[in-house]
Amino acid sequence: MKVVFPNYNNCLTNVTNSILKYFGVLTYHETLKELDDYLNEKEYKNVVLILYDGMGSNLMNRNLDSKSFLIKNKIKDINAVFPPTTVASTTSVLSGLNPCEHGWLGWDMYYKEEDITASMFTNIKKGTEELAASYNLAKKYYPYTSILELLEPKVNVSYVSLYGGISYNDLCDMHNKIKGICLNSGRQFVYAYYEEPDHTMHNLGTDNEEVKNIFQDINNKTQELCENLQDTLVIVVADHGHMNSDMIALSDYPDIKNLLVRDIAIEGRACTFYVKEDKKQEFLKLFKKYFEEYFMLFSHEEVIDKKLFGDGREHIRFRESFGDYMAIAKSNKYFRWDENDKQFVSTHAGLTEDEVLVPLIVFNCK
Repeated sequence: MKVVFPNYNNCLTNVTNSILKYFGVLTYHETLKELDDYLNEKEYKNVVLILYDGMGSNLMNRNLDSKSFLIKNKIKDINAVFPPTTVASTTSVLSGLNPCEHGWLGWDMYYKEEDITASMFTNIKKGTEELAASYNLAKKYYPYTSILELLEPKVNVSYVSLYGGISYNDLCDMHNKIKGICLNSGRQFVYAYYEEPDHTMHNLGTDNEEVKNIFQDINNKTQELCENLQDTLVIVVADHGHMNSDMIALSDYPDIKNLLVRDIAIEGRACTFYVKEDKKQEFLKLFKKYFEEYFMLFSHEEVIDKKLFGDGREHIRFRESFGDYMAIAKSNKYFRWDENDKQFVSTHAGLTEDEVLVPLIVFNCK
């Protein structure tokens, strides 16, 4: 499997910075020239950014033909941020920052002050159904300013999503909400998030016929949306791709598990280990023995030196938010703490091409 390391000059962060630049807002990072060229053609009444969760470039190519609307209007492939997962990537899209700057690295994060590992999105304690705290840990420790807040003084902004802002019933209703906003007076910026095909692929895998139908439905309905808008630039991206995956339960490796201080964190395919201080050499030896075929292993210092989470002004908690070592998948494997933990047919967050490459699709609705 081809390994692709993130390119932070050709990634989702740069998409957001192109939009900031277009509306005259100070940028944090480089922009994408190809997107800038489209944006600079005119002063559009509406700019719409749609993110389809999990719609990686390679999966698009497998599930859509070359004449399909999304394929025909793809400018290029860009990279997800690392890790290629919804928490890190959508936060970079919403903030214009790299993961090292906003700190939202993955699904489960260890909060040192609370001595707890919990989900960034759901605020649930890892491995349980209990709330980690009566307040939202992620918002307390990792607040950030969204692109919607940054753009609000310049343009009317709308957020269309099941998880905040303007909700919807299905894909057709989401697109109808977008159309309605674009008919409002004044200039509009719309950010819309749709949870498919990610949700279904987690449960059924990437090769299921239902998944193919979802890709085709997204393609057809996005074409219909764009053909019914005027004076609008529609930008379509994905947060990451997907890969059919097999679980490795650390409970099957008690000799390694006994070397750890606490539960693993971040993501199953971008997994951080907290190792007992006097057991690090033993951990390295055993990890190589069992998992070298499936994962690349980086020390805490190597993760920082290689700028895996990008560059920029590091979040104050960034360096304490991952452990002594990080295992990054180069195969189809992912880690779980215990065999009873939630399993997926397909998942993401590793550095294979299927997970990292995402499309940049642009359509000028004249």
